[in-house]
Amino acid sequence: MQPNKSNDKAPRNRPDNRFMPPDRDTDQDDRFPGKEGNGDRFPRFILFLMLAVLGLFVFQRFFSQDISPEISYNEYRSIVSGGSLSEVTVKTSQDNSALLTGKLKAPDSLRLTSGSTVRSDQFMVRLPGFDRAQADSLSASGVQVKITQSSDEFSNFLLLMLPWGLFGFAYFFIFRRMSMQNDVQRNIFSFGKSRAKLISEFDVKVTFNDVAGVDEAIEELKETVEFLMNPEKFQKIGGKIPKGVLLLGPPGTGKTLLAKAIAGEAKVPFFSISGADFVEMFVGVGAARVRDLFETAKKNSPCIVFIDEIDAVGRSRGAGLGGGHDEREQTLNQLLVEMDGFTARDNVILIAATNRPDVLDSALLRPGRFDRQITIDKPDIRGRKAILEIHTRKKPLDSSVDLETIAKSTPGFSGADLANLVNEAALLASRYNQTEITADNFEEARDKVLMGPERRSMYISEEQKKLTAYHEAGHVIVSKFTSGSDPIHKVTIIPRGRSLGQTAYLPLEDRYTQNREYLIAMITYALGGRAAEELIFNEVSTGAANDIEKATEIARKMVKNWGMSDKLGPINYGDGHREVFLGKDYSHVREYSEDTALQIDVEVRRIITECMDNARKILTAHVRILHEMAARLIEKESLDSEEIDAIVSSETAVANSPA
Repeated sequence: MQPNKSNDKAPRNRPDNRFMPPDRDTDQDDRFPGKEGNGDRFPRFILFLMLAVLGLFVFQRFFSQDISPEISYNEYRSIVSGGSLSEVTVKTSQDNSALLTGKLKAPDSLRLTSGSTVRSDQFMVRLPGFDRAQADSLSASGVQVKITQSSDEFSNFLLLMLPWGLFGFAYFFIFRRMSMQNDVQRNIFSFGKSRAKLISEFDVKVTFNDVAGVDEAIEELKETVEFLMNPEKFQKIGGKIPKGVLLLGPPGTGKTLLAKAIAGEAKVPFFSISGADFVEMFVGVGAARVRDLFETAKKNSPCIVFIDEIDAVGRSRGAGLGGGHDEREQTLNQLLVEMDGFTARDNVILIAATNRPDVLDSALLRPGRFDRQITIDKPDIRGRKAILEIHTRKKPLDSSVDLETIAKSTPGFSGADLANLVNEAALLASRYNQTEITADNFEEARDKVLMGPERRSMYISEEQKKLTAYHEAGHVIVSKFTSGSDPIHKVTIIPRGRSLGQTAYLPLEDRYTQNREYLIAMITYALGGRAAEELIFNEVSTGAANDIEKATEIARKMVKNWGMSDKLGPINYGDGHREVFLGKDYSHVREYSEDTALQIDVEVRRIITECMDNARKILTAHVRILHEMAARLIEKESLDSEEIDAIVSSETAVANSPA
């Protein structure tokens, strides 16, 4: 019996394979180029397109240019002196050399650099330099002069590599597309790279002339910049460059603006990064980014590294959930080593900014890491005026605007608040189609910043409006007849922000300390609205919730923190220590007994009660003026300081008039 041959196309005991589907291993897959099927059309189209682009590039680069014979410099001088030159085109390069292409008035015999002679009306010559004097000389002799800038070698290299880059794109992203898993694996290795941005002096237009109100901080930072620009001046007497400068201050005081000014003033590389850019979900990434940041800084030294909001990475160790081995603490440890470790870090200054210095680690604040700590506080009246001058120097101001008056009327404003004030005034002027910003625009903008935007479209019933009017009038009258209180700027029953009415107080000067009389006055006029509701309507409402909260907070601080209780004495019953593993912002542990806590509560209640009784007495004694002011508020909805003084003085005139 003969065995079956391997080339039998219809073996016995098998059906005809013409009706069977083809085997999968012999099926031609159209995903691969070169196989038959519809899948080869797209790759071939890309291939033909790449060849066409390459051919067009080669033709334009090498065959489309006019080739002129190159002559010697002596031949060029003889042509110029002979006056047969018609026009020239000069291409200058970065090394001051020039390629001159000239055109003669008529064809002539030209001697080439090789020594041979050719007849042509165009030529080319290489000059060691071409300045304005040569151009003026040729122009004076009637020659048309055109000067162009030739492309550098790097641009030529890019043009040459353009077609090969297109071929590489087609190869790696069309023919050999990688899977998503390989993409993730490839990107993992870039997590450890620093995200710091290198800022040059051309990228930032802010200088120290654009910063005001922080003169001492500017002087310190100017000296720091000078350390890098002129270190020999300080090294002559043994001075060392400071390793770190920490900018401290509340939000809006200009810490980041100072960093921008340093970037604009310093003639050295400036790296900027946020503290939140160090920490990622992967363990060890933050420490790797710190190492990469300082390695990059060392390569570019002398330079400045600025870390904004450093409290995101510099919080005290052992103050978070998970103990002392979380990712943020590893990042901080690496930062501490880089700032002052065994490795040298010459001519690299670290500048950091934060508004939370209380949560920073003590090892980060010691000399040798942050040698200088510059406090940037809110500006005083002179600083506010200087800041207003900076923000208004490019804005049209009306003659009625007095910046000194605005500076006096904005105590407690930060630099950001003043910038917002000027911007709001400009927006109001444009809303009213004005060409200049007036004093009324600044007044309205200040009310908007202090009390919030008006909500005139909000519907309020007459009963609610009357209750709000008496509440705000109670604040005003108690403040007017309480010793040590702040002057009233304006009172309104127009809803602003989240409140139905507001009384705005405006201190006459900046307060850096507060005495007991002033604090008692603040509590008393805060409770004036609640007392007016009780006196007139014989009931209370929820409108005094915020007033009661503020009064209680002041009274509790007087007893616990400021030692203003005669019964408890000058002792600080503050927040005490905090549990380490629950964070520094939580779990305040009390460090006094239950009896002391009871005495604190009794003292706080006593202060609040006495101030409330005093507010009731004032309103009862001046109930007539309370009714009059409430009626005027219902009628006009807003009263300024002059109208308030007129109502108060009318009662005095009635009291002093003869019976």
